[in-house]
Amino acid sequence: MTPPSPLASRLDFIAPFHVMSLLEQARQLEQQGHDVIHMEIGEPDFGTPPAIIQAGMAALQAGHTGYSPALGLPALREAIAEDYARRFGVQVPARRIVITAGASGALLLALAALVSPGKEVLLSDPAYPCNRHFVHLLEGRAVNLPVGPESQYQLTADHLAQHWSADTVAALVATPSNPTGTLLSAEALAALNTAALARGGRLIVDEIYQGLVYDQAAHTALAQSDQLFVINSFSKYFQMTGWRLGWLVVPEAYLDAVNRLAQNIFIAASTPAQHAALAAFQPDTLRLLEQRRLELKSRRDALLPMLQQLGFRINSQPQGAFYVYADCSTLAGDSEALSARLLQQAHVAITPGIDFGQHRAREHVRFAYTVQVPRLEQMAERLRKAL
Repeated sequence: MTPPSPLASRLDFIAPFHVMSLLEQARQLEQQGHDVIHMEIGEPDFGTPPAIIQAGMAALQAGHTGYSPALGLPALREAIAEDYARRFGVQVPARRIVITAGASGALLLALAALVSPGKEVLLSDPAYPCNRHFVHLLEGRAVNLPVGPESQYQLTADHLAQHWSADTVAALVATPSNPTGTLLSAEALAALNTAALARGGRLIVDEIYQGLVYDQAAHTALAQSDQLFVINSFSKYFQMTGWRLGWLVVPEAYLDAVNRLAQNIFIAASTPAQHAALAAFQPDTLRLLEQRRLELKSRRDALLPMLQQLGFRINSQPQGAFYVYADCSTLAGDSEALSARLLQQAHVAITPGIDFGQHRAREHVRFAYTVQVPRLEQMAERLRKAL
């Protein structure tokens, strides 16, 4: 008889990605010869810019395959600091920039520095699911606060005033956000940061879609304060998803703690990926990325009226990232069942709202406009027939 296998109780709070089951079904359909339009995964169809790939190959050929310092290559930390100064006029000392194994690594470091067992982190619902799962991984408590179009699906300073408790240590927000694509204004970020600091806590700001903003200039929370944590990534704007490289901007008081955590958890981020990322800030690369940003904007502008004509409601205009969070309640009673049906009948893969929380989750689906406009038009025609 096989003995029982020990399983940590923290796994009771960590749910699987429902979209991964849909993705597996989509791949099975493709193996059967069907053409599936993928709008479920947050990965555009552009590919990493050529200059970054060439820099990565050159790094390998030059033998840059050993460990880097735990906090990252000094040259890359300096390049990021210079980018903040150039794009946003914000002076961020390179010593406060920590290179991480993706934005997930940055989030883990920030939370590990703040969250003790039983302590709370305030998050929005809906939100990216790994945020709450990381809190549970550290044996903290994720307090998921329902948000809707009245606050652009974002936490506000009033949320913090109402829900901050003696056990709360941080609030986590994202701008642009996943799944809604909405933004926090500079004024809202300043108010959130003030509210957190006044209660003895910290604000963590996820800016991994920074740069992918369409109707206004991009900005950074670092312009408001040097007392908050900012998470960023080379995955989305710089289109380096598989390279697994991100960074964390750390308040001065937490540098030693984050350094010790990085040394023990990761040793260091990928050295070839760090050398490759140095090319992300070259003028030719930035020009290409701007062209791609405009392409994403054109996709958003094409997709929104298509979805509205099909009967989806867009309760808050997405201003960034590459997602539309659509209310499907007039079309179906359950977004999970609707997503499964549209995959099987229309061969269109989208993400049900249950991946992002509980608040009205079964009334919403997320569309990722990660395919070209002709494919969006095909998607709309297929959904029109299926619906």
